Amino acid sequence: MSDSTAKFKPNLVIHGGAGVLQRDKLPPPLYEKHRASLQSYLRSTHALLKDGASALDAAVHAVSLLEDDELFNCGRGSVFTSAGTIEMEASVMVTSVQDPDDSRPGELKKAAAVINVRNVRHPIQLARESLLRTGCTPDGQPRADGGSMHPQLAGPHVESLARDWDLEFMPDEWFWTQRRWDEHRRGLEGKDEPFSLSQGTVGCVCLDQWGNLAVATSTGGKTNKMPGRVGDTPTPGAGFWAEAWDVFSPEEVVLCDEACSATAQAGVSTSGVGCLGSCLSQLKRQCRKRVASITGARPRTRDDPPAYSPRPTEVSAGSVLKLLSDGQTQSSFARRSHRRAIALSGTGDGDAFLRIAAAHSVASLCRLQNLPLARSVQSVAGLHGALQRSAGARWGITGEGEGGFIGIEISTAVPAAGSGSSSSVGRVELETEKGPLYCGQVVLDFNCGGMWRAWIEPGPNGEDVERIMVFREEYK
Repeated sequence: MSDSTAKFKPNLVIHGGAGVLQRDKLPPPLYEKHRASLQSYLRSTHALLKDGASALDAAVHAVSLLEDDELFNCGRGSVFTSAGTIEMEASVMVTSVQDPDDSRPGELKKAAAVINVRNVRHPIQLARESLLRTGCTPDGQPRADGGSMHPQLAGPHVESLARDWDLEFMPDEWFWTQRRWDEHRRGLEGKDEPFSLSQGTVGCVCLDQWGNLAVATSTGGKTNKMPGRVGDTPTPGAGFWAEAWDVFSPEEVVLCDEACSATAQAGVSTSGVGCLGSCLSQLKRQCRKRVASITGARPRTRDDPPAYSPRPTEVSAGSVLKLLSDGQTQSSFARRSHRRAIALSGTGDGDAFLRIAAAHSVASLCRLQNLPLARSVQSVAGLHGALQRSAGARWGITGEGEGGFIGIEISTAVPAAGSGSSSSVGRVELETEKGPLYCGQVVLDFNCGGMWRAWIEPGPNGEDVERIMVFREEYK
């Protein structure tokens, strides 16, 4: 950010796993244990954010607490592989709704993940160190911090780095819990589970007072998974994602349409608008219709072969720009109205998240179709969404495709040229002496029996209200 004034209200959302959670297999004492843990971690992390902690540090703090709690499938509560071993995964990713500043930690490398980790007490802290230790400065000069620009590291090598970085190790016995061992044995014998234990990834998404977003995820994987299996948790775009982008103003749409019209009048075919290739898909469809109305060319249909490369054209990008009216130049295409940023973490059947690149699919709907995060998450992880459809006839039988997402979306206006100030298109949460605080929107949805989740939402008078849930309705 260009200044240190807080402009955003800190917030967070936590998930503690999702999947075959059933009300009749969740006795009140077990529910109360989960609820108490999530409430404690929610309050602790929220307090850090309000005291000025960064989104990254707060998210890692929350997940570290979950990793020490054997109720959840991560860290000490990790499930066993089919060989009776424990292999953990964790990841972090950061972004900012503000203009990026490459001098800030986390801007040089956006994401980091660790895979098949054993005996490291907090895999999420190892992922954080991997993110911040890049081995070079933002301008590319070598830096002796023991790190690298690799976004993913696995196995014994990353564990040796954890020792070099003075992270805490624990013996095998510390990770062994009776409940997970019994679950492991019942699974090998094909027996049903008597209780609804927390399954899937745990995670936290945080928004800090400077408009930074961070997502942290950690898991022990799937019960009785094959040793060496890599899930969605350490895979960017599958189980987690964070991204920010510019949103263009309405004038941009008019300009693109004028350019397409001018190109068509110059006799360029529908696939020859090379200089406008960065337009959003919706604008492209509008442009093709406009071109077809002028040239008589038949619009492309889904039955046509893909146009893998543009057709040759006698009209260059420069000559197209000369056709624009009122002396507009290419610099006009850079105008933007505001920036959006999202961060999300998934939990559930990781193999399905991998197959459809679930997290990146959500982000693509937001960015390319300009959909709100809530609707995009619903389209992928909600009832009858892409995850559920990916299971086909196996839905409801094997657990395939089950899961959900948590996330936060934030939007901020871009300062007008020379104004030196900014205003937000987001919702005003609170007026202060220093100006308004703007808040992000917490988003959560799932398609399965339940998803442990905890978040902060505004009350009727603007106060912070804690919410902890597992099913769609309140547990009674």
